[in-house]
Amino acid sequence: MGFLSTAILLGVWQLAALRVGADIILPSPLLVMAEFLKLVLSREFGPALAATFARGLEAFAFSCLAGIVLGFAAGSSRNFEAALAPILTTIRATPILALILLALLWFPAGFVPVFAAFLMAFPVMASAAAEGARAAPRELLEMSQLFKVPARRELFELRLPAAMPQLLAGARSAIGLCWKVVVTGEVLSQPVRAVGTGMQSSRVLLETPRVFAWAMAAILLCGLSEWLFGRLIAIGRKGEL
Repeated sequence: MGFLSTAILLGVWQLAALRVGADIILPSPLLVMAEFLKLVLSREFGPALAATFARGLEAFAFSCLAGIVLGFAAGSSRNFEAALAPILTTIRATPILALILLALLWFPAGFVPVFAAFLMAFPVMASAAAEGARAAPRELLEMSQLFKVPARRELFELRLPAAMPQLLAGARSAIGLCWKVVVTGEVLSQPVRAVGTGMQSSRVLLETPRVFAWAMAAILLCGLSEWLFGRLIAIGRKGEL
């Protein structure tokens, strides 16, 4: 089914490109693929992709760390959850463009995408962690308190294993979101090396096929990461069985 849907998408794209008849507006899939191969072989591609990957990974790591810690605290305490809720709601309601524009005033260009992606992914991880913190069976929690099991052992041997499905699902969504926001932030902040910078430079020069080629690189990053997390979730479920 995946192959069929991809073939249909490419067919529609090709027909639309033929209908438009102008590569500067909508290039054909073959032209974009040829441009993508040229881009991969160029000197700028490797450093740009590595820089974008590092920013996405950094934002993801920060969002996971803060989200898991604060989310677990919220899932374990109703008072803390009530205190954290307005912050998460505010972040979710704020347009990503506004966050990036504000970050441009506060941080160097290279850190703007990281900051914006962190703010977008953090609520996802915090919500997943809070839900996971409540996933541990109440009977086992009461038993651990009855037998005075150390808090650290309860966390690592009871709460975290029970929360793992929610954490992995949240991480899968967060990593995909990180790539999208990082590239968007790069388009606006223009770091020296970045996929987003390449997209914006190509747009200014009206090199539409190259814009599509850079976009393909970003899509591959996002798709590969989500696929890897999907595999991790599948492995985790098999382990439970």
